[in-house]
Amino acid sequence: MPDIRDLPDQPSLRHLKLEAKRRLAGGEFTILHEAQLAIAREHGFSSWTVLKEHITAAESANSHALTQVRRLFNRFQHADTPEWIAPDHGELSGHLAEHLLTDAPPATMARLLGSVSAQLRQDLAVVEVGRLHLRANVGDLRVEAVAEPEPPHRLTRLRVYPGGVRVTDSRVAQPPVESVGPVPDRVSGIIEDTFTDLGLVGLIAAGDWDAGPVLATWAHARGWADLERGIPCHPDHRFPARALTKLITSTAVLCLVAEGRVGLDEPVNSKLHSLRLEDDAVTVRELLAHTGGVVNPESMWAGSVVEAAEVLGPVVGCPGSRGEFAYGEVGYAVLGQLLADLTGESYATAATRLVLGPLGMSDSWFPTEAPEPSPDVVVGYRLADDGAFYAKPLPMFKLQASGGLWSTAEDLVRFGSSWQTLLPAELAAEALRPQAVRDASMGTEMGLGWLLLHRKDTVGHAGGSPGATISLLMRPSTGRTGVVLSNRLISIEPVNARLMQPVG
Repeated sequence: MPDIRDLPDQPSLRHLKLEAKRRLAGGEFTILHEAQLAIAREHGFSSWTVLKEHITAAESANSHALTQVRRLFNRFQHADTPEWIAPDHGELSGHLAEHLLTDAPPATMARLLGSVSAQLRQDLAVVEVGRLHLRANVGDLRVEAVAEPEPPHRLTRLRVYPGGVRVTDSRVAQPPVESVGPVPDRVSGIIEDTFTDLGLVGLIAAGDWDAGPVLATWAHARGWADLERGIPCHPDHRFPARALTKLITSTAVLCLVAEGRVGLDEPVNSKLHSLRLEDDAVTVRELLAHTGGVVNPESMWAGSVVEAAEVLGPVVGCPGSRGEFAYGEVGYAVLGQLLADLTGESYATAATRLVLGPLGMSDSWFPTEAPEPSPDVVVGYRLADDGAFYAKPLPMFKLQASGGLWSTAEDLVRFGSSWQTLLPAELAAEALRPQAVRDASMGTEMGLGWLLLHRKDTVGHAGGSPGATISLLMRPSTGRTGVVLSNRLISIEPVNARLMQPVG
C-alpha cells in the first residue's frame, strides 16, 4: 500500500483540483476523474467526494463568514410570520459592519431579507468557504459574504441575489479557449471553474505575474465575444473599461502636476475656465481622492459622450462633507475638464498624449459613440430567466473622464505595470499613499485615484456597466498586475484576487 500523504493544517480543495488538472495534463491519467480519485486515495480517502466533504467541513468549522451568515439568516427565517419582531440597529450591528447598515438601514434589511424568508429556511449549501469569505446557495439564491479579520468578525460584504437561473444556452456549452504568452499553470483551471460557476459568455484574464524574471504579459481567453455571429473571445478583444478610466485620468493629472502646470493642493477653480466648483477651496488632491464633496448626476448613460459642462452646468455643486470619502463620478469629470483647460486639447487628446501613447496602449481609445459591432469589440450579455443569453447593448458613459475608456486586457496590464514610469518616484508614491479611509472595517483606503488595500499588498480599481465587468489589481511591492474582464455584468474582482493570490 502506498504511503498516505497528510493534508495541510488548512487544506484547500481549490489547490487539489488544480493538482488533479496538472497531473491530467501531464499525461499521468487519461480522464480527470482518475486523477481526482488517485489524489483522494493518496490522502487516505476512499473517493474524491469523501475528500471534498472532509475539506469543506474543516473549512466551514473555522469560517467566521459562514457563522455570521448562518446567524443572520436564522434571525430572518420566520420574518413571514405574524409574531416575528424585526431586529433593530443594535442587534444587526453585531452581524453587519456599519457601512452596510448605512447603505441598507434595519428597516430596509428587514424588508429585503424578510421577502425571502421561506428560502432562508432551506439548507445553506456551501460552494466555497474560507476563514473570512463564503460563497453559497440557499434555495434558488446565491450568497457572497466577507467577514472582518478581527472580532466580532462582522460581515463587511453581503450579497444575496437570484442564482437559481441555470444556463441552458447550448451556445456556451463548449467554449473556445485561446492563450498568448507564459500563462501560469493555475490560471486555466480557475478560469474554467469561474466560467461555469458564474454563468458567463466570455471571460479574459491577463497579467504579468508568475511570468519569470523577465516581465512578460500573458492572456487567457475563454468563451465568446459575440454569440450571434459566433466570434470567439480573443485576448485582444476591446471592452469598456468604465471606472478604470479614473486611473488614466488621475495619471494624466499627475503628469501635469509633475510639469508644474498645477499643484496637488491648489484650488481647482484657479485653473478651470469652462466651469467651476461651488466651493472655491476644493483642491486637485481632494478631487483625485473623492473627498471634494461634489454630487453625482442622476444618470450616467447615454448614446454618446456629452461635454462635462453640458451635464454638470456652469457651477458644480459641493453639498457633501469636504474631506470625507464619497466615491463619485463628477469629481473626475471636473478633472477631465481641468486637463482640457490646462492643455488646450480635448480630454481624450490630452489623456492619449500623456498616458496612452507613452505606455504603448495602442489598442485603447475614447470613442464618442458606442462602437459598432465588429470582430474586435465584445458584445455585452445578460442571462434571462429562461437560462439563455441575450445581447445587452453596451451604453456610453456620459462623462468621458470618469468612464469613457475602451481597452484590452493586455493594454490594461501594460498600464498597471508601467504608469509609475510616467511620474517622478515621489509623486507616484504619493498616488498610492492613503488620502482618506474608504472602509475602515475592511482596511481599505483611497489614494489618488487608486483604491488601496496595503495590508494585502494590493491596489486597483473595478468597473462595471450593463453587459460588462472589469477588474485591475496591482501589487505595489512588485508592480505586477492582473486584469479580468467579462461581457456580462457580474462580480468579477474576487476572481482577479484569487488569480493573483500567491501559491504556497
